[in-house]
This record gives sequence, C-alpha cells and structure tokens, in this order.
Amino acid sequence: MNWKAVAKILGKILIAEAVMLLLPLVVAAYYGEHTYSSFLIPFFALLALGVPTLFIKAEGEDKKIYAKEGFAIVAFAWLALAAIGAIPFVLSKAIPNYASALFETISGFTTTGASVLSDVESLPKSILFWRSFTNWIGGMGVLVFVLAILPKENSGIIHAFRAEATGPNVGKLTSKMGRTARILYAIYIFFTLLEMLFLLCGNMPIFDAVTTSLANAGTGGFSVKNASIASYNSLYIEMVVTVFMFIFSVNFNLYFLILTGHAAKALKSEEALAFTAMVIISILAVAANIYYSVDSIRNFGSAMRYSSFQVLSLSSTTGFSSIDYNSWPTFSKGIFLFLMMTGGMAGSTAGGIKMSRLMILGKSTHADLKKMVHPRQIITVKMEGETVQQNTIDNVRVFFVIWVAILISCTLLISIEKTGDFFTNFSASLSCVSNIGPGFDGVGPAANFNAYTSFSKCVLSLEMLFGRLEIFPLILLFSPSTYRK
Repeated sequence: MNWKAVAKILGKILIAEAVMLLLPLVVAAYYGEHTYSSFLIPFFALLALGVPTLFIKAEGEDKKIYAKEGFAIVAFAWLALAAIGAIPFVLSKAIPNYASALFETISGFTTTGASVLSDVESLPKSILFWRSFTNWIGGMGVLVFVLAILPKENSGIIHAFRAEATGPNVGKLTSKMGRTARILYAIYIFFTLLEMLFLLCGNMPIFDAVTTSLANAGTGGFSVKNASIASYNSLYIEMVVTVFMFIFSVNFNLYFLILTGHAAKALKSEEALAFTAMVIISILAVAANIYYSVDSIRNFGSAMRYSSFQVLSLSSTTGFSSIDYNSWPTFSKGIFLFLMMTGGMAGSTAGGIKMSRLMILGKSTHADLKKMVHPRQIITVKMEGETVQQNTIDNVRVFFVIWVAILISCTLLISIEKTGDFFTNFSASLSCVSNIGPGFDGVGPAANFNAYTSFSKCVLSLEMLFGRLEIFPLILLFSPSTYRK
C-alpha cells in the first residue's frame, strides 16, 4: 500500500468537507440560529487532520496510485466523512445519540434517505441544509467533487474514480480525469439549479426549493417536511420533482454525448431505452392496479399522478413520497420491490443494482444457455454495440451474488433483536443496500428507522456504504493483501 499517496488524497478530501461545513454556517447566520459551534468544531477537526497531509513529500513511486490504493482512498474517505459529518447532529442535539447521528449522516452521503427523525420540521434550518447537502455531495461522489477542484491530479487517480463511480464500466469523458470531473459537476450543478428555478415558479419557499433540489439531484430524498413532497399538495411540484428524478437517474455520459453533438447515439442507448421502458410499463401497471383496487383513488388521472411519482421515486432510488403506498395492493408493492432492486442507470446518481448490470446478467445467461445447446458455437455478449469482456461479465456476476448475500445477511442480523416483522426488516435491508430510504410497513414512507437499536443501525449503516460504494472498496479494505507494498 502506497500510504503517502493515499494520505495526500485523503487529506484533500477532509479539507474539502471542512469547506462544505461553511455553507450551513452561512445558513445559520442568515436565519439567526445559534448552531455555530455545531459546525465550527468539526470544521477545525477536519482542518487539523487534513492540513498536515499537504506537507507530506511524495516523489516517484510514492506518488503513484494503483487499483488497491484507489479502493482504499474511497473506503477510508467515506468512513471519515461520515464519522465527522455526524458531529453537527450530535452537538446541535438534533440527534443526541451518536449511532443514530452516524446512521443519518451515512444515509445522507450514500444518498439513501433513510431517517431516524420523526419531526424534521422542528430542526434548525442550518441542520436541515447540512442534511440535504450531504445528499447532493454524495450523489455525484465525494472524490469527484475533490477532483473537480484539485489544481493538480495524480496520474493514477482514475483508479479511485472508478472505485467510487457507479456501474460495471467506468471511464473518462476526456483525456484528463480532472476535466472529466469538472464536466460531470457542471452538468450536475446545471440540473440542480434548473430544478430550483422550476420549484420557485411553483411558489415553493426558497429554502424548501434549495434543499429539495439538493436532495433530488443526489437521489437522496431527504425532505424538510415531515410528509415529504405530499406536504405541498401541489400537482405542479410533484410533476417537477418527478421529471427531475428521472433526469438524475439517467447516465450522465449521455448528457455529455448530447452536449458534444452526439444526440443520436445517446438516444439509441440500450440501457436508456430499457430503463425508460421499465419505468413506463411500471407506471401503467401500478396506475391500473390502484385505480381498480384503492377506493380513495377515484379517477385514472389521480392513479397516474401517484403511480408516476412513486415509480420514479423508487426506480431512481430517491425515496420522496407523495402518498403512503403501504396500503396499496400486493401487486403494486411487488413492482416496487423489483424497482428498488434494479435502481437507475450506471453513471447516474441513483442506487440499486443498475439497469446495465441486469442487462449484462440477462444477456450472458442467455448466451450460456445457447452454448449448452450449441457447445461449439462462438457467442459474444454485446452492450451498446460493443462486445462485453469476460472479466466484466465475471465482475457483474460476483457483484450480484455478493449483493444478494449482503441483503440476506443484514436482514437476518437486524432480525436478531426482534425490532420488526420479517417484511419490515427485509424492506429496511433492501432499502439500505439499494440506497432508497423508505421501505414497507414499519419503515414505510410514513415511518422511520428510529425503532431500530444501535446495533441494527450500525448494520444498516454499513449496508448503505456497501450499496453506495458498490461493495468492492469495503471488502478490499478488510483484505490483508490490500496493505502489502
């Protein structure tokens, strides 16, 4: 392990989080809140840890970052950011218990949106802003944010970028990693500001528009209202949020293609077409199901309204709610469970397994079945017109097996203490590993995760990290071979 290179990048990430904490300080000053110390103490702690690393001298081999350094940087960075990022919640007494505060912070940075809070409207606005801001930073990725502002980049930083980015294949949009990060963040900021503008046009209060847009952009779903988006009771606001949930669940590489004059190629994307088809079919199926089965929904227009919002909320893994879907028919809940597992597209801010992985799984399985019938036939698996390498197929299969194992293991672990029934615990585990937020029954859209014990919250917190970092960085963190020179 090249510790000097790892320490230098980690130090810059910690300093970046310290800079982030200045924003809720500004919010506290604007609203006249006495929460300064809640942010200043972790601010100085981060500087104390990060600044000394800037003076580490690394030359030659000491500067190089390989795959294992990339995984280590990402894993250590996310653990450190969450551990220190939880301090404002504890010091402000918004969440006095550290285990619960850590759960809330990890939920924010991983863009899960699962919460232990039952009355968010009573919290200081500076705390609410920090809560939503963690969604926004975690959406595109902490390391991508640092890369976008670094004056110089390490030649091997692509390994860390790949370890944090989502999807089976991650590459650079341009020849330079720093420029790629800046392009991604420029697109990200543009859509965030655009959503703020649309929400303001719908008479949403400025603070609400800012925090909602931050949470939606990261597909995190932290709301400043107890009843989430349902609090506004506005068809216009629901439509705006629905559209942007779709926008942020799309691969950002496609937006880059459109910007560079390759719109036709972007529109022909197999993954985009498959994801769009899945969303449309799910909306129509759920709408028809609740129209005929839910007495309170009296016309098909209302059924389409609620169906489209919840389908996009769960398929994008945002987790906003416009209605309590716990009382909906089992058929609709089954579709929601499938959407929660699938998630959005690779290269988006959404969680879940990702549509591209499921497509590779499906195509490779079909190819294997054909080989059983025709053993001598050469069959290749293709995605987006290109041949998928066997190592990519193997990685996808390994990912899927471990993902399912984590889901089942964590469900059993949190069931030890008999906090909830099996379906509640299963949906809580699924919600965390897919980075969604709400589940069903005891952790549904009208409930929260506060009933779980500190042990269960720690299990679910780790599961959220596994889901957001897509498993491998955390697994390799515990491997002895990772630390050998």
